[in-house]
Amino acid sequence: TELVTGIDLVRWQLRIASGEHLTVQQSDVQIRGHAIECRVNAEDPERDFMPSVGEIQYYLPPGGPGVRVDSHLYPGYMVPGNYDSLLAKMLVWAPNREEAIARMKRALTETVIHGVKTTIPFQLVLLDDEVFVDGDMSTRYVAEIMTKWLASKTTT
Repeated sequence: TELVTGIDLVRWQLRIASGEHLTVQQSDVQIRGHAIECRVNAEDPERDFMPSVGEIQYYLPPGGPGVRVDSHLYPGYMVPGNYDSLLAKMLVWAPNREEAIARMKRALTETVIHGVKTTIPFQLVLLDDEVFVDGDMSTRYVAEIMTKWLASKTTT
């Protein structure tokens, strides 16, 4: 939300909780562009998203205009199996959906994480899928694309 509105909703929630009054009006909120977030997890999508535990050997996050990465990773970090598997939140902003998808594909492709399996390969499949590109997904979309993706991996 903050990437397309310029308003940090979490900051406002905390300010209101501490007794401040909201100074932003609905009419002040303008949507600009398109944002996509990918949560990169230490999970193996080819094994039903089983946790991937291990030591991060190497980590190189992406960069560039319109790309933001929130992460705690560093070489030597031990990814535990009994906690949240989130490694990084990648957020991109662009003037439109097409450019945002291209920017996220580039960001995920540039990301290097050695030591554990990640969800990046599956996220790249989603970003390339026509149904996702068109924005015409159903609640069954991830299960359907997962089935197609795994079937294609066994035939190649």
